[in-house]
Amino acid sequence: MLRKLHDPAKGRLRVVALMSGSGTNLQKVLEHQQALAASRGEAPYEVVAIFSDRSDSNAADIGKQYDIPVVTHDIRGFYEKRGLPRKDMSVRADFDRQTVDMLKPFNANVAVYAGYMSIATPPLIKAYMGINVHPADLSVVENGKRKWTGDYAVRDAIVAGEKYIYSTTHMVSPEVDAGRIFMISAPLEVEVPENPDFSIQKVRREIRLHNQDRLKEAGDWVIMPRTIEYIADGRFAEDENGVMHVDGEPIPGGLRLSL
Repeated sequence: MLRKLHDPAKGRLRVVALMSGSGTNLQKVLEHQQALAASRGEAPYEVVAIFSDRSDSNAADIGKQYDIPVVTHDIRGFYEKRGLPRKDMSVRADFDRQTVDMLKPFNANVAVYAGYMSIATPPLIKAYMGINVHPADLSVVENGKRKWTGDYAVRDAIVAGEKYIYSTTHMVSPEVDAGRIFMISAPLEVEVPENPDFSIQKVRREIRLHNQDRLKEAGDWVIMPRTIEYIADGRFAEDENGVMHVDGEPIPGGLRLSL
């Protein structure tokens, strides 16, 4: 027996977007929403609110551009008020509880982590089905663990000699980069430009940033909006064991796009 992650018969998918910086991922989600509305007459999902954990993010500008309410709860001020370093996770659940309370009036079904740089804790994870995008193929497992996780997944893959890199959308879970996979982007061939003037460390940094930027455009910006669309259309479902399906077919390793 399959259960749709969202039943479109119950109305449009209501999305709250979480962000911390420039909001480029969110821009693509909103552009896709507009494109679907233009082609279908109505988009299957709607971003009903934007939340930022930084007062200096681009959230206000995006909210103004698209006429979407913006909620800001600056995490730096939250920690400064308590005299604690931001890495102290003992109070992070309190921050997330306050965030959930702030977002309750918008009656969202899903939280899209669009460049949200704070680690989510159970109060936030339980309140919404979270969708995140990660710059690596999370279906690759080594010694029982996902191989390409963490902030430096692109660098690690390139240093290991991988010829192609990928983006993955996955469900947010308490363990970082461990949630069930929705979609994996088409492969992007790694570019390693020659730069003899740089030290090895700087070459690696330049190569990582170059390929991360390319992957954002070819991977993140493609699969994040499409994942939300598929959920909103009722195409993603799960069985009694939590195995993800799309259009009735099991995809335990995610839906893999091709070129």
